[in-house]
Amino acid sequence: MSYVLETGYLVAAVLLILGLRGMSSPRTAHRGLTWVGIGMVVAVLVTFIRTGAGNIGLMLTALVIGGVLAAVYGRQVPMTAMPQGVALFNGMGGGAAGAIAAVELVGGAAVGGAPLVLGVLGALIGTVSFAGSGVAFGKLQGWMRRPVRFPAMPMVNGAVALAAVALGFAVIAGAQMDPVLAAYFAAAVALGILVTLPIGGADMPVVISLYNAATGLAVAFEGYLLNNPAMVIAGTVVGAAGTLLTLLMAKAMHRSVLQVVGAGFRAPEAAAEATESGGILKGTEPVDAAIQLGYARKVIIVPGYGMAVAQAQHKVWELVQRLRERGVEVRFAIHPVAGRMPGHMNVLLAEAGVPYDMVADLESVNPEFARADVALVIGANDVVNPSARDVPDSPIYGMPILNVDEADNAIVIKRGGGQGFSGVENPLFTADNTRILFRDALDGASELVQALKQV
Repeated sequence: MSYVLETGYLVAAVLLILGLRGMSSPRTAHRGLTWVGIGMVVAVLVTFIRTGAGNIGLMLTALVIGGVLAAVYGRQVPMTAMPQGVALFNGMGGGAAGAIAAVELVGGAAVGGAPLVLGVLGALIGTVSFAGSGVAFGKLQGWMRRPVRFPAMPMVNGAVALAAVALGFAVIAGAQMDPVLAAYFAAAVALGILVTLPIGGADMPVVISLYNAATGLAVAFEGYLLNNPAMVIAGTVVGAAGTLLTLLMAKAMHRSVLQVVGAGFRAPEAAAEATESGGILKGTEPVDAAIQLGYARKVIIVPGYGMAVAQAQHKVWELVQRLRERGVEVRFAIHPVAGRMPGHMNVLLAEAGVPYDMVADLESVNPEFARADVALVIGANDVVNPSARDVPDSPIYGMPILNVDEADNAIVIKRGGGQGFSGVENPLFTADNTRILFRDALDGASELVQALKQV
């Protein structure tokens, strides 16, 4: 029986690895998810048989409740809310790892040696990920619009981090009394919250990926504590994949991971407050914008979160088709975090039928803006903000942007004034060659389509 069970864990591990490999491409992502799902089912079944669980009724109840809630949420959540959905489910994973560690430590099952050390580490990492992911969810959901800072934050964060480390050593040394353990988990929760609060919205994708990697690592550690190969393998694979993704995303944003997570350990002066641009927004009407677009030689379209929220991708593709019928060269420019998550905007455009060869990433398309007659920005803000390139004391300085300001003309579809997710004013919107079409993304694209028919 032992041989059969270990073989089951091996099968589950292979399925998880194949699934992650499949999710590396949009064409095979669905198949990859299927493999991962099957692998998790196999791992759960083997674990049930292997442990001879006495609380099987409670566990089955929890599985049913969790499965139903996840299925309902997964079917109802819109694509625009997927980033916060990822943060939410990732936080649940970290919380589960922390809860496992709490049960084992309180019950005294983790006694000495490597299992105890890894259990304590997993508790810290999982709990920090749980609390930090909750804050990230709140930021992406729009409940916290600005980074939260206070003058003594670096000292407070440093003290909380030192307290968490000291309490962790105390637990490892044998001080596994309930008050010490409670203080340890409280410090971990506080650390997760305080580290995430000052991080700006533009860095949220990196933060989510980092916490995803942390959750995987915590699960692997707790798997070692429980002597559960499936948890060790799955956690290690998720942790490794998440770490690679985090490093790649940070590099794409011209950030280091330490710069992102260290925001709460720097003095508040390190990040400037948002300033008013002092310019005037100059409006335009659909017919005037359609004339500019219809008689242009080259148009670059920059879709953003506003387009995703309005579900305007189909109407935007119709607009592009009308322009191409008139002989206009059109390309889409995609920022690495357009839509607040890598690949989000590509999925929306593919859903509307936009060919892959019309979609370009930041590095390949940026040189083309200087040769574009019109850059059409639809619901994007921070990713086209020249302050990130030109203003050293801007909170988003150093973040790569799409060089829309280098185009001969810019047309921006937005509902009104206002700042981006980072809370920074955008001087592009008040530039001399920029006109604002004050519309919702869907209404703006629809009216441009109709206006083009009259041009």
